[in-house]
Amino acid sequence: MITVASVPSAHVYVDHLAPTTTPVDQHERVVRLPDPTPANATIDGQWWPPRLLENDWLLAHVDGFDVLHVHFGFDTFAPEDLAAVVRTLAAFDKPLVLTVHDLHNPHFPDNRTHLAQLDVLVPAAHTVITLTQGAADAIAQRWGVRAQVIAHPHVAPLTQMERPRPHTDGYVVGVHAKNLRSNLDPLTLMDTLVEAVRQIPDATLRLDIDDDVFDHFSHWYSPTIGAKLCDYATYDEVDIRVHPRFDDAQLWTYLSSIDVSVLPYRFGTHSGWLEACHDLGTAVIAPTCGFYDQQHPCATFDFGTDTFDPASLIDAVVATHGRPTVASSRAQRTAERDSIAAAHLAVYERAVGDAR
Repeated sequence: MITVASVPSAHVYVDHLAPTTTPVDQHERVVRLPDPTPANATIDGQWWPPRLLENDWLLAHVDGFDVLHVHFGFDTFAPEDLAAVVRTLAAFDKPLVLTVHDLHNPHFPDNRTHLAQLDVLVPAAHTVITLTQGAADAIAQRWGVRAQVIAHPHVAPLTQMERPRPHTDGYVVGVHAKNLRSNLDPLTLMDTLVEAVRQIPDATLRLDIDDDVFDHFSHWYSPTIGAKLCDYATYDEVDIRVHPRFDDAQLWTYLSSIDVSVLPYRFGTHSGWLEACHDLGTAVIAPTCGFYDQQHPCATFDFGTDTFDPASLIDAVVATHGRPTVASSRAQRTAERDSIAAAHLAVYERAVGDAR
């Protein structure tokens, strides 16, 4: 049995690194520890900032695991703090596995700190994993490290797949502004999307916004942009919905109720949202920044930190309308997940074997 301290553990991506169909004795070859509760936790299930990356806490608990696997959550730690963690792991022969989900942290327009943190973690890792070949190539170019490409597992529950999608009249183009985190810029796209849906008979543009945007006690309070987005409710083609953040069941219902999801990302690398769309048979139109179209085939439009080509977005919307969407089958996603779990087991076995 290999004990993995995962940063974090309570995350849908990490949950779906476990196999689904292998025998129990195989399943238990990897045990992931629960997330340590942060000293100043304020909500149930909080894992951030991760205690495993606090060097004093790590020193006191380093004998409790075989491998440290870092995914997310290191953005609150200075590079020198991460360097201390790396030294502690080396001193106790504990291998580091790093999955590079983000080459540009979607929460921060200025990416210099994130890259400085990766400058510490990537060279120190026994194995670097990433989700697409494009990201692997970027890692090789910057750090001279060959990352292992292991695909993103499903996001929606396997039991949710292959369910009949609800019947809708017309064609629904969805944009979810969420809480307007740093890499989301739906406002720039709205005029173009209105123009695009006008070229499709019976098409509607649905814009969803988390109500945190209008809550002045919220970290995400952004009433000016929120009000500008809501002004589009005056267009006949636009359906604006402001509501609390979806729970999982509401998210699956939402994604199944739209025909295509437009990702309004100015920067980023990979997307769990895209994976959920793929699970449920919802088409995706993704920006050209990052490597979204390498996760699954999808239409793209020219959109990045300093770029936007409106014509490319119109073309993508119109082309997607005329293209059938192929949803994942439950059997396919089950087989993929088991393959992904086996690949991670092999990574952990090599890392522990080399450390010994």
